Amino acid sequence: MLIMTTLKKIKAYCVFTSFKFISLEVINSYFKARGLLGEKISNVNIMLKIFESELKEACCILILYICCSYEFVKYLRQYINNTLGSVIEEETEKFTSAQNQFDGSGYDTLVQRVTKQTRESKEYREMMHALKNVMMVVVESLINKFEEDRMRNKELGSKTKKERQSGYYTDNGSDSDSSLNQSYTFMSQEQLQLLVERLDPIQPKEVRQEALQTLCFAPPSDVLNSECWPSLRKHLTLSLSDPDATFNEKILRFYAKSFSSSPFNMTREVYTSLARHLELYFLSGEYSLRISAGLDVSNKDVNNLLKKVRLLNEYQKEAPSSWIRHPEKYMEEVVESTLSLLSVKHEPNHPDFLSPVYFLALLDIKAVWFKKWTHAHYSRTVVFRLLEKKYKSLINAAVQHCLDYFEFCKATVNTKSRVSDYSQQHCSDKQNFSYTGPELQYVYFVHSLCLLGRLLLYKQGQNLFPVQLKNKKDSVSITDLLVLFTQLIYYSPSYPKTALAVHTDSYSPASLVMEILQVFCDQTGCAAECLYADAVIDALLDPVQSLLNGTEVYVNCLETTLSDVADILARIAAVEDGLSLLLYGENEKAAKEDRPTAVHVIAQFTKKLLHDDISLLSGSKSSPVLKGAFIFVCRQMYRTCEGLQVLIPYGLHESIGEAWKKTSLLSERVPTPVTGADSTSSISLESKNILLWEETLLDALLNFSATPKGLFLLHSTGTMNDCVNFMFRSLSKKLQINEYEEFGNRVIVTQIAATPTGAVALQSSGFIKALVTELWALLECGNDDLRITQPKSTPVDPIDKSCQKPFLFLINLLSYPAVFELLNKQDIPNKPMYSLREVPTDIIDIIDRLIILNSEAKIHSLFSYEQSHIFGLRLLNVLCCELNTLLLLETQYKVSHILLTAQEENVTETSEGPGDFIIDGLSVERNHVLVRMNLIGGPQERILPLRVLDKGSDPYPWPMFSSFPLPKCYLAEVPRKAEFRQDKDLDKLLSLVKSPEKQTGWTEICRKQFCKVMKARPDIISGTILAELIENFVSHLSESRLDCFFSTGNSKAVDTDVKNESLSSVQQLGIEMTVRYGKYLNLLKGHAESALCFVLKNCEKFLKQQQRTVVSSLCCLQECYAGYDWFASSVFLIMSGDGEKTLTFLQRFSHLLVSAFLWLPRLHRSMHLPITTVESGIHPVYFCSAHHIEMLLKAELPLVFSAFHMSGFTPSQICLQWITQCFWNYMDWSEICHYIALCIFLGPDYQIYMCISVFKHLQQDILKHTEAQDLQVFLKEEALHGFRVSDYLEYMGSLEAIYRPMLLKDMRSIKVQNT
Repeated sequence: MLIMTTLKKIKAYCVFTSFKFISLEVINSYFKARGLLGEKISNVNIMLKIFESELKEACCILILYICCSYEFVKYLRQYINNTLGSVIEEETEKFTSAQNQFDGSGYDTLVQRVTKQTRESKEYREMMHALKNVMMVVVESLINKFEEDRMRNKELGSKTKKERQSGYYTDNGSDSDSSLNQSYTFMSQEQLQLLVERLDPIQPKEVRQEALQTLCFAPPSDVLNSECWPSLRKHLTLSLSDPDATFNEKILRFYAKSFSSSPFNMTREVYTSLARHLELYFLSGEYSLRISAGLDVSNKDVNNLLKKVRLLNEYQKEAPSSWIRHPEKYMEEVVESTLSLLSVKHEPNHPDFLSPVYFLALLDIKAVWFKKWTHAHYSRTVVFRLLEKKYKSLINAAVQHCLDYFEFCKATVNTKSRVSDYSQQHCSDKQNFSYTGPELQYVYFVHSLCLLGRLLLYKQGQNLFPVQLKNKKDSVSITDLLVLFTQLIYYSPSYPKTALAVHTDSYSPASLVMEILQVFCDQTGCAAECLYADAVIDALLDPVQSLLNGTEVYVNCLETTLSDVADILARIAAVEDGLSLLLYGENEKAAKEDRPTAVHVIAQFTKKLLHDDISLLSGSKSSPVLKGAFIFVCRQMYRTCEGLQVLIPYGLHESIGEAWKKTSLLSERVPTPVTGADSTSSISLESKNILLWEETLLDALLNFSATPKGLFLLHSTGTMNDCVNFMFRSLSKKLQINEYEEFGNRVIVTQIAATPTGAVALQSSGFIKALVTELWALLECGNDDLRITQPKSTPVDPIDKSCQKPFLFLINLLSYPAVFELLNKQDIPNKPMYSLREVPTDIIDIIDRLIILNSEAKIHSLFSYEQSHIFGLRLLNVLCCELNTLLLLETQYKVSHILLTAQEENVTETSEGPGDFIIDGLSVERNHVLVRMNLIGGPQERILPLRVLDKGSDPYPWPMFSSFPLPKCYLAEVPRKAEFRQDKDLDKLLSLVKSPEKQTGWTEICRKQFCKVMKARPDIISGTILAELIENFVSHLSESRLDCFFSTGNSKAVDTDVKNESLSSVQQLGIEMTVRYGKYLNLLKGHAESALCFVLKNCEKFLKQQQRTVVSSLCCLQECYAGYDWFASSVFLIMSGDGEKTLTFLQRFSHLLVSAFLWLPRLHRSMHLPITTVESGIHPVYFCSAHHIEMLLKAELPLVFSAFHMSGFTPSQICLQWITQCFWNYMDWSEICHYIALCIFLGPDYQIYMCISVFKHLQQDILKHTEAQDLQVFLKEEALHGFRVSDYLEYMGSLEAIYRPMLLKDMRSIKVQNT
């Protein structure tokens, strides 16, 4: 490091000395050029005085050119480094070898010694000689430039002297002189008055020219502020008509100087006078230009006219930046004078009249002036008001011209010829000084198109429509105009490629319309008003429909144009209203069955493209670019729940999957890149295109996983692993530039992690390893590669902000299906020694190193023991909220025992033995986790200790413990409820369900009566009454063929068949927890455990008879249902621990459709499901119920849905958790009973309405925690405080009225799920 510093210092010193030498040579050369160097002047002071001015000038030149020139210094440094670098290094090595070690003084000696040797070397002398020669050339050019500037100043001085002698006062000392090279003549009022008189048109030409010359030197502000300005303005306006071009030139120069140096309140009068002059000129008889004759720009009169219009246009574009600071009437004068000029109409006898707007279009073809005028609301209001009241003809003319151009294009297409003279000539790369009539028409068309496109962006502009045209009966609406724009994309001529290559801005109608439509799509309000109409979408899809029908299409550059249209459709589909339009049309209710909506046309076309089944497209195979463009449109739709529902029948996932498999075979043949090979070769380009197309298809497949059902469809294609690998590669690239915060990607990861196959794919791709490694780096290592400029603050939050995002990512990842696949039968490493450099790479490592710290080796391996262990305990706390995960961790790793041991060791030592618990961050966290893990109950049934300390004498009032049972203070008292049997509505319901004879519509009558009781007296439906109700209702339904959905046979397990069967440790622990909860609720008595064991064993045997044998690597398909049967346990509690009644009920219940969604083990490896569904390991509750929950949530509670999306979490994951454990720990027992009864009586779709109601109840909390960036933690840890099923029964009924037909149809389709 010291050697490097030394070399840098020596080289810098050489640069400095060389620079000093060169500077002296420059000054020396300068004096030699002046002939001053040879004179003998002994006195230095005298010499400095004589040459003081020359020295100053020379130094200024030197400093400006050399010292401030970065490029020169860079060149000089590089030159010296290349020339002397080896010399310096060689001398340094010699000196250091002679002196092995040197201190600070030795360091300075080294620099001086090496510098001296370097300057005495041959290389140094040669370098200085070469540099001197180079600098002499530079100095000569500087001297010549200096002489030229000096002569110019002399001429300017003599001119100024003459003007002073003529009696005028001038000042050449302004700051702007150097930049503008102009001088001003200050004039008195008398002199200005004399000037006005001399400019009178009656004066001789010579007098006027002299006066005009003098006027050009006067400050414009003085002239415009003078009392005689009105008269002068009048004279100047009249003089603009003078045939003398020089005279016009000087007036325009004065106007231009006024515009550039005077405020808006003065220049407006100049502008309006010029505009008025032009208006009068166009209306006068002397103007006779016609469109058909074309326009010769080289003609003096035309050139002069263009200069005037150009001056107006330049002012139009500059004025908006300043007019807001002045009264509105000033701006209105400018706007009105402009619109009045542009609205000059031709005489009826001369329709060929070349109006002012043509000239403006030539100079500002894209109507930039109008864009700037309408940009701010201040000016936009005035412009649109004047257009509406007085100058609507300008808009009418623009619309008419667009229509005329389209008619021209259509006629050309009908004759099957190409347009050669209307627009393509305008793109010629040869210099041309004339415009033909068609070219003028085309320029005006482009101007009109851009003006109308800008006009429609704003509400005031849209209010100008419809417009009534003279030669058209019907008025032209906004929709008509947008249809016209859309048709221009297809039917207008396109430029040849050679013409486009030399133009940076394309003026082809298609590109202009595309630009306008893209801007419309970005403006939500404008898009809704203009684009979102069936007629516009039909126009966009017209050629697509023709291609599907096999009709010939006359469209230029068809594939390119279709790709552009696909881009617009994708932008429309990206917005909710636009998506709805594509899916359902303008009016969903009034949609006609014989007219397919846009989504169907797009899906059919995309599928045919993928199968290369469109013969009219050029070649046998369509371009991957075109395919990718339409796939992207579909992707924008199928990545939403509602879009996927419509697109499922087309099987796009299958078509894209097949296309990917074909492409992947081709990509395998792509040769490995060889160093030095020509990367631009055709083979290489083809290979790149193949790889790009493969990635496009993988990305399209991956986006199916944005929804639960889409993820299920993705699995059926067999490309899950490839898609996840692709996603991980993409995210890794984005991680390097800190862009992994993209919401969509985080949602996709969360969806994938909610399924067994997805979790395995994430593991094998390296995604989990990368996440764990990143977490460890943040938690334990910190940013070692960053230079520390200030000490890092000590973390005060339980989880440091730097670790918050990985923490949330882990929570998103570790749903129970993922936990089971990643941890099942995985042992904790428990190594005797852990290296400080040993970094975890898997979830089991995180549990070993951060959660289960049961050895000194683990504790000593952590740099930040307390912070890291708290992180692990917080993670454990969230994971254990999912009861199946809790059972798995507890049975495999004895987590509670380890935490109790840690608590036992965390006590004060006294002479009498162990003392009180030490209250610290870790003990408080452990206490909270222990209570949560070992206590079941809803918000009013259990009390969880807080994880913060209170102020006062008793900072932590919650009792700690190191052995079971838990202190009673954590159990809330169960309120004793009296039985309310004296209720007419309840008695009627009971009599209905008990009645052996069922009348017509019995089921519906029972449901209505149930709702009536639930709304009026919900507390009655509990205990034995609830058991009686559901038992009898299910018994009747199971006897009805219409209501039976599954055929299960007549098998019945008896005690002797199952007494020798054993239950898993997870089931046994689940039974213990269930019995403990039932006894707390006073629902169970003695021998309850054996009764529940009997129920679960019989259920397992009963369900096994309906299960398939599946060969799979998934852990969840290797054995019985991977989890505890929470529904069967709930029914057991409802039946007050009666095993026989519970079994009978469950066997009858298994016939019903609702059993598939309430009782999750019911469909585990079930023969009632397609084999592909079984092999995926994805339960119908996920790809059906959870999918529709997301769809309804987006429609009913859009703010909540957006909150989930922003957090990277998914509603489907938390709902799957709620439903799997029957809302245990989230609702009180009475509400759990109501949930089960609701779904049994009212139908399985009420499970979906129930979850939507919960989200509605939590809406404000969800929004608040999204802002706090802990939504996942809140939803998993917090119970549903204050939620009552009966309060939302009416709301659920309203959802049923809208969604039931669709939901029940989809739920019934699980047996024949089309994948």
